[in-house]
Amino acid sequence: MTKSKRVLISLILRLLAFGATVAAVVVMVTSHDSAQVLNLTFTAKYSNEPAFKYFVIAEGIASAYSLIVLFTYSQNSLRRLLLILDLVIAMLLSSSISAAVAIAHVGKKGNNHAGWLPICGQVPKFCDHVSGALVAGFIAAILYLLIVLSSMHFILNPLFL
Repeated sequence: MTKSKRVLISLILRLLAFGATVAAVVVMVTSHDSAQVLNLTFTAKYSNEPAFKYFVIAEGIASAYSLIVLFTYSQNSLRRLLLILDLVIAMLLSSSISAAVAIAHVGKKGNNHAGWLPICGQVPKFCDHVSGALVAGFIAAILYLLIVLSSMHFILNPLFL
């Protein structure tokens, strides 16, 4: 594979990852719904849950990093540093998605042992937005895994240097 193809593949993966992280942030931030239970109105929004806040912050960091790397990618001297930073971002995305999925699962299914009731029956719009944000987050994490693997292949393979 030529150097230009390698750069093109990397840029496409980074652009897709940027789009997925931005989509995850936008969908999660716009997630809110309210319900009335026993004449009491309660509002569900992402900022009520620390795991969802962490998800938004992590996806925002990954978005900013992706944007910076898209504009500075042409510098060859930073390849190994970018590989390390890509790995850190992939781990950050993985941990934030894990935390958010755990809370989303409790919101959808509840927890009988702890006495937590599911809320998705009362606020379906909120749960749909959270699910969409989590799907976009998963896509971003998979794209970052592909970025890390392709970077490792190109850096460690002496035929393409």
